[in-house]
Amino acid sequence: MALFFKYKNRLTWRRKGCLVLKKEKLRTENISFQYPGAATYALKDVSFALYEGEWVSVIGQNGSGKSTLAKLLNGLFLPESGTITVNDTMVLSEETVWDVRKQIGMVFQNPDNQFVGTTVQDDVVFGLENIGMPREQMIERLEQALQLVRMEDFLNDEPHSLSGGQKQRVAIAGVLALQPSILILDEATSMLDPQGRREVVETVRQLVNQKGITVLSITHDLEEAAQSDRVIILNKGEILEEGTPEQIFKSSHMLQEIGLDVPFSVKIAELLKRNEILLQNTHLTMESLVNELWRLHSKK
Repeated sequence: MALFFKYKNRLTWRRKGCLVLKKEKLRTENISFQYPGAATYALKDVSFALYEGEWVSVIGQNGSGKSTLAKLLNGLFLPESGTITVNDTMVLSEETVWDVRKQIGMVFQNPDNQFVGTTVQDDVVFGLENIGMPREQMIERLEQALQLVRMEDFLNDEPHSLSGGQKQRVAIAGVLALQPSILILDEATSMLDPQGRREVVETVRQLVNQKGITVLSITHDLEEAAQSDRVIILNKGEILEEGTPEQIFKSSHMLQEIGLDVPFSVKIAELLKRNEILLQNTHLTMESLVNELWRLHSKK
């Protein structure tokens, strides 16, 4: 497992003896926000950082502040106190909000509500046309974005002919074409079937591993969160816990106390432990769990 420590706004990953410096892409410092007329804060003193080539998931119950956080990061709301800094230097404010939005791309919950073009290519280039990009450069960005999400063979397809997972991959391509520094997925898999969720999760992992894109995933899906590099738990507007998926999902009792669950593979591993079948590793996917069980069975 990779270990990291922060040094001068950098994340240093120690993997098999190698040191790799990761640039800080976004930082929130003690941000708070309260909706007009609300008795309590939707977010209170929330601080965390995102780094280059990192996938972070934010989980929490309804009302925990997840959606409010997404709106703040994209400048739809401004924090009442605290700061949001993008790329080390750009502090979110009324004056900088449009520049910040150029750096942060968002993909939302309902794939059907995000299509604005009559075909896949029309949809992906929509944002590029709005900023007046020259045609040759626009075509190049279109091809690159669709290749990144493995949808280049659907260039002229109409939205209604695509599956939910394919639609979300096109939505991601439309954001990537604008080349933001950070991709935020706001419950982007919640309306998809299991196959669609797998397609989106695989796409996100590929973007992070191969292209070094920074991803923040706001999600109810704990199986999805288990695939990320780091997990942040929001509870009643505050950060309750932060750590790797292995660290977070070990605390199943704590998660259940705040109305959350654990991935199914973790539940099965706990049942096996109660029956004195001890596993060597923490398993966040069923595939990983089955592989170890098969190895144990083969040794008998």
